[in-house]
Amino acid sequence: MGEIIGYMDTFINEKDIELLNKDRYTFSVMKRIVNEKCALLLSDHERLVICFTGQPYPVWIWTPDGASEDEFERAYMAARENKVMDGDHRFNIKYELAEYFIKRAKKDGIDLKISTNLFAYDCPSPIVPSVTADGKLHQCTENDIDVLVDFFDMFHNDVGIDKESREQYRIYAEDGIKTGTVYLWETTDGEFVASCNWHPANDMGSVGLVYTREEHRRKHYAEQLVYQVTKIVQDAGYMPMLYTDADYVASNACYEKIGYILRGKLCTIS
Repeated sequence: MGEIIGYMDTFINEKDIELLNKDRYTFSVMKRIVNEKCALLLSDHERLVICFTGQPYPVWIWTPDGASEDEFERAYMAARENKVMDGDHRFNIKYELAEYFIKRAKKDGIDLKISTNLFAYDCPSPIVPSVTADGKLHQCTENDIDVLVDFFDMFHNDVGIDKESREQYRIYAEDGIKTGTVYLWETTDGEFVASCNWHPANDMGSVGLVYTREEHRRKHYAEQLVYQVTKIVQDAGYMPMLYTDADYVASNACYEKIGYILRGKLCTIS
């Protein structure tokens, strides 16, 4: 087994960043988290990089375009040897590797399938929404922590992944308020109806936490909110980007209306 995997370091270097830059949109998040505390970090600095921050988050595996079946097997065995190929973990990977993992895992009695098709977008030139919405952008302060925790909770329940405790959501809310990167949409009646945040990742600003309360959808709140946050990201000197579920046609159409351009595709298997 060790011969299949070969030697891999438990750290990354500049060469790994160069590798991830080859897929700068689809692996933008991975490029950010490899520099954070990880439960698993492996790299040969040439053809394979594996990163896992810990549950409930997915394992990220980067392989180059055109990788061979031997390289796919090496990635699979590395995941198995490091106990994440146990049926309880998710993987964010390219479609070619996903196809191999699904087929290969069956031999080990593990039933994997594609659970999410992901699109990666960037927005070099934001477009002003054609329809206005009631209300205004609100940058969150300490007074908004409880409301913000509710939005984190609603967002993760809605997407059905990366669910954590409200205590952890409070930590995220506090961090976002400190960095000034989390926003709500406030109606003229003073009600907070939608959320959005962003994170700097090298030269890119990753937009996320896009959620509108169910009873307030189809009123263009998210469109206005994401547009204004996108402008903030751009004005801060970053390229705005985001990930979407490819099967959420309405949301993707909303992003495209305000200037987001599809740049890459990958998938989550679980």
